Amino acid sequence: MRFAIIILGSCLMLASPSKAQAPPIGQWREHLNYRPAIQVIKADQIYCATATNLFAVDAQDEMQRFSKMTGLSDIGVSCIGWDDLSSQLVIAYNNSNIDVLKKQSVTNIGDIKRSSIAGNKSIHHIFCRNGLAYLSSGLGIIVVNLIKYEIKDTWFIGANGGPVNVHSMTADADFFYAATDEGLKKASRLTDLSDYRNWTTLSGLPAGNISAVTVAANQVIAQKNDSLFIASGNNWNLLYTDTAWSLNNITASGNKILVCQQNNTGTARVFQLATNGNIEKIITNPALLSHPLSAIIDADKIWVADNVNGLSRFTATGADRFIPNGPPGTATGEMMSDGKQLFAAAGSINNSWQPQYNRNGIFQLTNNEWNFYRYDNTPALSNAYDFITVAIDPIDQTLWAGSFGSGLAHFKNNNISIYQANNSALQAAVNNPGSYQVGGLAFDQNNHLWISNYGAAKELVVRKADSSWKAFTIPFPHTENAVGQVLIDDADQVWIISPKGNGIFCYNHGASIDNTNDDQWKFYQQGNGKGNLPSNNVLCMAKDKNGFIWIGTDKGIGIVQCAGNVFSPQGCDALLPVVQQDRFAGLLFRDEMVQCIAVDGANRKWVGTKNGLWLLSQDGTSIVYRFTSDNSPLLNNDIRKLTIDPHTGEVFIATAMGICSFRSTATEGAPSNQNVLVFPNPVPPGYNGTIAIKGLTNNALVKIAELNGRLVYQTRALGGQAIWDGRTYLGNKVASGIYLVIVRSDSGNDKIVTKIAITSGR
Repeated sequence: MRFAIIILGSCLMLASPSKAQAPPIGQWREHLNYRPAIQVIKADQIYCATATNLFAVDAQDEMQRFSKMTGLSDIGVSCIGWDDLSSQLVIAYNNSNIDVLKKQSVTNIGDIKRSSIAGNKSIHHIFCRNGLAYLSSGLGIIVVNLIKYEIKDTWFIGANGGPVNVHSMTADADFFYAATDEGLKKASRLTDLSDYRNWTTLSGLPAGNISAVTVAANQVIAQKNDSLFIASGNNWNLLYTDTAWSLNNITASGNKILVCQQNNTGTARVFQLATNGNIEKIITNPALLSHPLSAIIDADKIWVADNVNGLSRFTATGADRFIPNGPPGTATGEMMSDGKQLFAAAGSINNSWQPQYNRNGIFQLTNNEWNFYRYDNTPALSNAYDFITVAIDPIDQTLWAGSFGSGLAHFKNNNISIYQANNSALQAAVNNPGSYQVGGLAFDQNNHLWISNYGAAKELVVRKADSSWKAFTIPFPHTENAVGQVLIDDADQVWIISPKGNGIFCYNHGASIDNTNDDQWKFYQQGNGKGNLPSNNVLCMAKDKNGFIWIGTDKGIGIVQCAGNVFSPQGCDALLPVVQQDRFAGLLFRDEMVQCIAVDGANRKWVGTKNGLWLLSQDGTSIVYRFTSDNSPLLNNDIRKLTIDPHTGEVFIATAMGICSFRSTATEGAPSNQNVLVFPNPVPPGYNGTIAIKGLTNNALVKIAELNGRLVYQTRALGGQAIWDGRTYLGNKVASGIYLVIVRSDSGNDKIVTKIAITSGR
């Protein structure tokens, strides 16, 4: 057997990262992981499907992302296919939804997803020919008309006309072939293909499941386990097998067969196989190939989609990798933004607060580009796992991150310090020696870092601003000494969630942290006189601009509106607010699992539940927005964590499927109206979007006037930003010209702070 070996490891170039820019007001963007590539195809350009969505690489090596933000209907891609006749890309999702992409236009075919038919509707493979897409599914073969955008037929080709799991299908000049759990089936293209009796199970192959079938150089090749067979008349000959290697995928490309493999030592390879059995090229590259799932030939290049390392292009002289910029995973822990950088904890715990040994570390977004720190690129984190909480140091803006098992980490000037019992007051969990479980972090007004030490005998720890440590025992019984999120209120009191259905603790250290004689503790639980929480199962908390503590539980929201009086004789129970929706009023999120709350610059509350994302008015009595995956580009309705960029108002949303963000209208107020920015300015011809006036004092009154002083429009800033649609009070577009922006602060003084140029053509 002749073969030429190509070892590509010395020359590696990372292509343009395709950074996503911050969206305009009212628009969305995604922050998804493009590394788990699952399929690559050659069409009008190279398309690569990933576990979440897809991207394309054009002839100039520029990448274009496709997602719900660009018009796709769903997330979670199972496979893609290209039809030459209609020049369209067919996208199948894990939930059996179908999109058809033609340039920038998307047509959705949701019939399979909506169908109530029993059985496995999963789509495994797409074969396109002459304006039809043949979907290999768990039911059989589903035929889609790509001209009429409709389901044309469903072929149940299993025994006695029943459903059968079809892994892939293909065709030559005369026959269709289907690789199924019942073997390889064949039918003449001239027969009624919906009649199962016209499909014959071919003999000559080993009985049972055939995992793939393809046609190369007019010859049919079938995959059975890790062996390939080629048709020779009515017989089948063994084309390739190697018991040391598992076979992930085969693809016919350029009259050759590309085979993706890996072995039990962790080595992966892709090779080009001729139909005579000769291996013509072998590609190995540990940096790029770990779990290859798909490969194609494009002239003298081979493209490989790897489930760990993204999309790579191999030539005789080197390799290029294509990965649109994004975090390398799903953020399952807390997120925090200070306007200059965003940190997301990528570790995991389950609902029982058990570690999941997630080693994804910490993700960081700076200047619209994602970076990450984890076991494979940061030696100090090689044994760290399950980072679930973060805090940005107010003194130097460095990061503190809490691991649920590995202790506390401090990231400073490319150095990482790990704190456990040997160098801090942290303790191992009583029931899990050796496990240092940090559940929450927060800095107080004096720059002391408060740490919840889950499971420890002294479960509340503080690292003071002078770098000294102290630990406290919470004087109330609570299951597993469970402590989670930490929050500091306006009175510098420490609030600590106790998971496992315990409630919340509030702690006042008095005049001195070191003197415990004047310490005060309060235990908040469900019930009048006990704190009046909606439920003892507390999931999150947030402090608003009035100093109120908003508490999210599995049965709605409670609000502590008098946090400064918690330890007064009259106490301070939570209120259960009533929200008006349509013509009905009820307790706020009653029976909803409120998983996260964030407060924006206008003191409005963003609330994440398992049923979508909500924006409430500042007092919580009305709903401003409700976003779901059906009515918006929101990736998933299961909202895990939220944070808001105080400078831009962009709301970052960690969902079960990944991170996305929405550019909202409110920002944090400025100390004065000295550095006001209008964008866009000048307003271009034909622009119909929002004009933002940023850098205002909180709730400032903003007037838009002509140069002669005639008032055109008036509004109030949402936090530190006012928005204008370029229209008068009557809803008419203003004429071209220069307009004054006049601001009145709380002091009552009017001041012209800037001008807006409206260009012609509006």
